[in-house]
Amino acid sequence: MQLSVIILNYNVRYFLEQCLLSVREAIRGLDAEIIVVDNNSPDDSCRMVKERFSDVILIENKENVGFPKGNNIGVEKAKGKYVCILNPDTVVAEDTFTKILAFSQSQTNLGIIGCRLIDGTGNFLPESKRSIPTPWISFTKIFGLYKLAPTSNWLGRYYAGHLQENQTGKTDVLVGAFMVLERALYNEVGGFDERYFMYGEDIDFSYTVLKNGRSNYYFPETSIIHYKGESTVKDGTYMKRFQQGMELFYEKNLKASPFFSLFMKLGTLFFSFMKTFQGKPKQKSRPESYIFISDNSAVKEKLQNKLKKNIQIQKFENQKAVFSQTFSGLGPVEMILDADYLTFKECISIMEMYKNKNLTFKILPKSSNFIIGSNSNNERGEFILF
Repeated sequence: MQLSVIILNYNVRYFLEQCLLSVREAIRGLDAEIIVVDNNSPDDSCRMVKERFSDVILIENKENVGFPKGNNIGVEKAKGKYVCILNPDTVVAEDTFTKILAFSQSQTNLGIIGCRLIDGTGNFLPESKRSIPTPWISFTKIFGLYKLAPTSNWLGRYYAGHLQENQTGKTDVLVGAFMVLERALYNEVGGFDERYFMYGEDIDFSYTVLKNGRSNYYFPETSIIHYKGESTVKDGTYMKRFQQGMELFYEKNLKASPFFSLFMKLGTLFFSFMKTFQGKPKQKSRPESYIFISDNSAVKEKLQNKLKKNIQIQKFENQKAVFSQTFSGLGPVEMILDADYLTFKECISIMEMYKNKNLTFKILPKSSNFIIGSNSNNERGEFILF
């Protein structure tokens, strides 16, 4: 078997459904399997998987065992030469895995491969590529110095500033939302360290692979959506787990003086507090207008009845959306992307193409009765049933 896709889920039923639909398309033509490990979700995630994805291997944990242990459980059941660690709040393109696997064949001494991640607004997520957070690199991140010179080898190393957003190359750390590596290597390094619960384990795992003499790669020739923060709320529990994760990483990997340890504890506390503050939900304003990229007028009517707004239906021709009118001056506009009409790759491309143009995005997954998306990195996303 070529590939095992491991998806660890906790309480994000609709994001998981969309993720599985995209992965199912992306593994067509591959000898691959999908394994969902559920960490005792209180929603109906497991029932949905059983009813809609009978070909998916479902492992139902009796408690929330955390990110590292949950993924290790999934990899234990995997049969593929390669494993992909994938968040449930992601959407992959139809050619994501074929491109990644082809790239892997051209490399020697390969560690982990990551790809280009965008958020729910179509914007690039800089954590797609990172460096080991040494004392100085951590300092530039915690106090925002990296923003002064993001490509500098002195200030811009946290987000691997030596690599451009669209440049393939070696990087130290890849994000746990999407990691591809050989299953034999995963087992060789012992998988994720189960002393972590949810934060810092991807940094630790990336660093462990590097120390094993392998090279990690950022591969931006395929983009995926990562709706950040769906599996957790940035509250006091988040702050505690973030602190514990980073403290464990430093104690395990970067032995330092007592002064540095105190500094990093204070810095981590400050950073996690700021993240908690950013994660406070804001009052969401409804879009004033909707554009539905589809050819399905019946679904348009259903959406129009649910949203109580007029919806403009538009086609997608010659790799671009064709609008009968500009959306400048219309106020907040939401674009709904019909994944029965578009490929997931086209949905991702449209989001990248029209980012920062007074638009928000929702996707209508294949053969589904909901639209789903996220307008902010620091807030939970939204799904609307119709």
